[in-house]
Amino acid sequence: MPSDRSRIFAWALYDWANSAFSTTVMAGFFPVFFKQYWSIGAEVTESTFWLGVANSLSSLLVVLFAPLLGAIADQGGARKRFLGLFALMGIVPTAGLYFVGQGDWHVASALYVIATVGFAGSLIFYDALLLDVTNGGCIDSVSAFGFALGYLGGGLLFAINVAMTLAPGVFGLADASEAVRWSFVTVAVWWLVFSIPLFLLVRERGARAGKVSVRAGLVQLVATFRQIRLLRPVALFLVAYWFYIDGVDTIIRMAVDYGLALGFASESLIVALLLVQFVGFPAALVFGRLAVHYGPKKGIYLALAVYTGVVIWATQMQFEWEFYLLAIVIGLVQGGVQSLSRSLYARLIPPEQSAEFFGFFNIMGKFAAILGPMLVGWTSLATGNPRLSLLSLLVLFGIGAFVLREVQVPQRGQATQSDAP
Repeated sequence: MPSDRSRIFAWALYDWANSAFSTTVMAGFFPVFFKQYWSIGAEVTESTFWLGVANSLSSLLVVLFAPLLGAIADQGGARKRFLGLFALMGIVPTAGLYFVGQGDWHVASALYVIATVGFAGSLIFYDALLLDVTNGGCIDSVSAFGFALGYLGGGLLFAINVAMTLAPGVFGLADASEAVRWSFVTVAVWWLVFSIPLFLLVRERGARAGKVSVRAGLVQLVATFRQIRLLRPVALFLVAYWFYIDGVDTIIRMAVDYGLALGFASESLIVALLLVQFVGFPAALVFGRLAVHYGPKKGIYLALAVYTGVVIWATQMQFEWEFYLLAIVIGLVQGGVQSLSRSLYARLIPPEQSAEFFGFFNIMGKFAAILGPMLVGWTSLATGNPRLSLLSLLVLFGIGAFVLREVQVPQRGQATQSDAP
């Protein structure tokens, strides 16, 4: 029988595995390749529109089905099976991007939507398995360990992929375009290979034989909507998380565009993205240790305070070296706020309904970066100054921190209790 350490490491390796997709594909090469290769000849505004449609459609599909899928998986004890299904839904189309020809933007969009749904859907069940590999006593450090491995694994493969595009001849490739296409294949293989330990070593607690019931899942989903209203800490946390993670995700999504708007070289921005990945590895581990001693809420407060400083500094930024330094600072706290949010939420929810409740958690993550960009855009229009527009994100951090104050966190090992009389 595998030890606790081996099960935890096997679970965390899935973060190492899937982060290659979020780093190389989502944040790195797909947006650029979509514009410059698959949408060649199209207007810039048109390619931007269809890329936005692809991202929005994938997020909408996850939002619509995440809670129901989680409820079904919890009813049948099928979290690993659903994780495997969605992982393959992400892996296969990611590899398929290699075969998409120049100008075939519609095929690339379809594969990207399917892969992104697979990626996001698998995270629902991966997060839910956190409660199957650890208990309340070390849940913060285990969650942080997963995010840390994700930063390291995603950054390592991304660094290799960037090297492939900068020196394709060294890797036996004809040009940068071929290097990018092969990068998609490497992501798929990486994702597949490093997912295997989880399926071999992690066991679901409470897993039971029997058919996975859609009807039972629907009944459970309705019951959970009512239950969230009674579980006041869960409801308050989801509201707080929605606000502050919206600000965090807006910074993640806007950083490269903001740097380009200031006239910084695209190569410098790629290097900055790599810095975030490698700084995020040890920083996430440190945040996990801090949470053990001081609690996850204080760790989240610390991260939000740093993000507040980042936003204020970014409005005054003039030089590329400042962008590098800001990337390092963001790397120090980004993994921390993500991992501690996951572990704090896991403390609050009923363990036997973990997949379903993490479905709601991931919905809030998918709705994130909706209000933030709207605030930034409106402020930019109203003031005529894109630098000042970033200050609107301080509202999101402030509201999130204020609501988080009201969340009562159970002691380690204490069961989640309803606030209902």
